[in-house]
Amino acid sequence: MNTLLLKIISILWLIWGFVHVFAGAVTIAREAPDSVAGVADAVDPAEFTESFHPAADALINQHGFNLFWIGLVTMVCAVLIWRNKSNQLFALFTAALVGGLADAGYFIFMDLGGFVNFMPGTVMTIFSGAAIFLSVWVWRSAR
Repeated sequence: MNTLLLKIISILWLIWGFVHVFAGAVTIAREAPDSVAGVADAVDPAEFTESFHPAADALINQHGFNLFWIGLVTMVCAVLIWRNKSNQLFALFTAALVGGLADAGYFIFMDLGGFVNFMPGTVMTIFSGAAIFLSVWVWRSAR
């Protein structure tokens, strides 16, 4: 049973990581108003037509960079979890810490703020929450 759950956890983190790597790359590639409109997809894009100060552009690019590396870390962890290596517990913990904290901020500021649609952002929060819940389940059952 735990082997199946570990495979499910790996798939959840792999999808979550890919979405965040992609979002990070797109965020960096776009102009800041378009990036903000892409993330805050429940807000009318016409609200973001003005150009931003270069410091705001840099801040949005930093956010994109963080999305990118957070996604990469969780994808590496997903592979380690799938392979069932000796560092699997470390990979479970790292993915939960990195992905979970990233999504906690997203949930608090974007979801609860009402700035995003259910798909894809909230779905990714559900993915990370499910992966964390299943990781705790596997860890406790293995003890």
